[in-house]
Amino acid sequence: MASIFPTIFILVIVVGLMACAALFVPKGPNQTVIRTGVMLTLASCYLMWMITYLAQLHPLISPHRAAKLES
Repeated sequence: MASIFPTIFILVIVVGLMACAALFVPKGPNQTVIRTGVMLTLASCYLMWMITYLAQLHPLISPHRAAKLES
């Protein structure tokens, strides 16, 4: 049975990558733009993955067995 631990584990990884993006972006006139773009991309990808994962864990509509067709 699936659990919530993968979402927390991936969240820790994404926060670590965001910290690396904030600390290691090279200095320059576009530093803020690059840093913001990388961090927004990581946050968006994580949210998309998390919503998809959790929607598969707890679907809103339960699957129904199709009725057999007699020929």
